[in-house]
Amino acid sequence: MLSTLKEIFERDLNKVKKEIDLYEKEELIWLVRSEVNNSAGNLVLHLCGNLKHFIGAILGNTGFKRDREAEFSAKNVSRESLHKQIDETHKVVLETLDNMNELELEATYPINVLREDMSTEFFLTHLATHLSYHLGQLTYHRRLIS
Repeated sequence: MLSTLKEIFERDLNKVKKEIDLYEKEELIWLVRSEVNNSAGNLVLHLCGNLKHFIGAILGNTGFKRDREAEFSAKNVSRESLHKQIDETHKVVLETLDNMNELELEATYPINVLREDMSTEFFLTHLATHLSYHLGQLTYHRRLIS
């Protein structure tokens, strides 16, 4: 299961980066219209904060401190800076998963996030689907704005 999770996270984080690159103008990354609640830039910051917290800090003990409010309030972060955030997230996620074993997946996730105990495998699967969900929103945003 670990190899499958790594493959999914790697694939989808690469797709997030490619989506950001497909915006013709950098300022369009931050555009919000009535049809969408969040800009692509804020979605990227949210995904990176989410994964660096729940995988990096909680499972990998990276010491990362999440600022969820800033994920949605920051504006006009450069494309280059978004790339750096995605690359850092990619590295943290894969390194953390590389240092885990299958038995750790069966253990209860260290913190209660969804109001009930769950296995680490379940929560990592949840995080992968959360990434995929927002990747779809990024694609929709780009097509709507373009």
